[in-house]
This record gives sequence, C-alpha cells and structure tokens, in this order.
Amino acid sequence: MTHAPPPETSSRFDFSELEARDRYKLLIGSVVPRPIAWVTTLSTSGVPNAAPYSFFNCLSADPAIVAIGVEYRSDKTFKDTAQNIRDTEQFTVNICDHSTLEQMNITAIAFPPETDELTEADLTLVPGEFTDVPRIAEAPVSFECRRYITLNIGLSRDIVLGQVLGMWARPGLVNERLHVDATQLDALGRMGGHAYCRSNATFDLPTPSPEQWAQMQTKIREDAQ
Repeated sequence: MTHAPPPETSSRFDFSELEARDRYKLLIGSVVPRPIAWVTTLSTSGVPNAAPYSFFNCLSADPAIVAIGVEYRSDKTFKDTAQNIRDTEQFTVNICDHSTLEQMNITAIAFPPETDELTEADLTLVPGEFTDVPRIAEAPVSFECRRYITLNIGLSRDIVLGQVLGMWARPGLVNERLHVDATQLDALGRMGGHAYCRSNATFDLPTPSPEQWAQMQTKIREDAQ
C-alpha cells in the first residue's frame, strides 16, 4: 500500500493568504475529474440558452438532487443560466460525451447576447416533458430539473440545487437493471486548465464486508509465515 508523504514534506497552502484566482487553480487542478453539466434554460420570453459548467455533481437520490455552481459575470451580474433559472425555476442538465465535445466548447464561447449559441453549435433541441425547458438531442443523457434552492455564495457565484423530475437516455445506454454503460456513455470530465478526460477507461473495485476484510488479513498473515 502506498502512503502519503509525512506532513513535514508536504507543500502547504493557506487559502486565507491566497488570491481567489490562485485558490481556483489549486481546486480545479486537484478536484478532478469533474463532471460537466451542459445546462439548457429558457428566458421568460422563451429564448433558449446552453452553457457548460464543471462545478457540478449529484448530491442525493431521495430526493434526486443535482447541484451546479454558476459564476457571476465580471461586473457581478447574473449569467443567462442563473437569471433564467431564477425567473423560470427550471433547467435541464445534459451530459456531454466525447462526440459532443466540440459543440459543448462552442456554447462556452462568450458570444454577445444576440448570438444564438445553439445554432452556432448546430445543436438540436427537443421540447421538455417534465419541464418547459428543452434538452439537447445530441446529449447521451439529460435530466429535467426544477429549482430546489439557490445558495448565494458571496459576490462570486450561485450554487443551484435542482430536483430531477425526469431523465432521458440514449437507446441502449441503460440496461434492464437500470445500470448505465460507462463505456458507451463516454462522458467527459474536466481537469485543470483546458484539459479534459474521458470516462470510458474504468475498473471495478468492490468494497469488502468486514468479514471479507478479516479473511483477507488472515490470509496475508498466513502467507507471511
């Protein structure tokens, strides 16, 4: 078993002494891979919007809750995603796979407000069934969500918790036991900087029961004799 180095040889970083940008670099380089929420929303006038966020994860299954962190613009105003969620109480999280990498990246461009990034990315929208928000047809998985609660984190960002009302999956992706095929999903993960990774290289590591662990230790001692 490989052990961490003793404390005296570890690099120390006091976050109270670091600028926000430096804290950001350390966090996004260490908390990896981060799943990507490709969020679609609708404005009050019915204009769709799509944007990717890597401060994202699922937090609960009962109720089914996902969380996304949406940073404010540099002038501290809300981005379209945050504003639309506040106005409509709805959003859809689309999972981005390797086949949609380039299209996802296009929707991350800071286009002017009059630009339709969905058209620029050549994406197909499918009307929502559980909400009014459309999902991205090219995405392998989509979760239609209703806003559960929004946490305001200082002047930096909103953390939005959404309750999943329904899920859509590409045909053949989910089996009869409701297991998702990770290799076929081929979801993207966000690393530090501009780096990404893919989820199609996986391995299994079951957690042993206390009884199995005891048996393993007994065998190790016996083999060492």
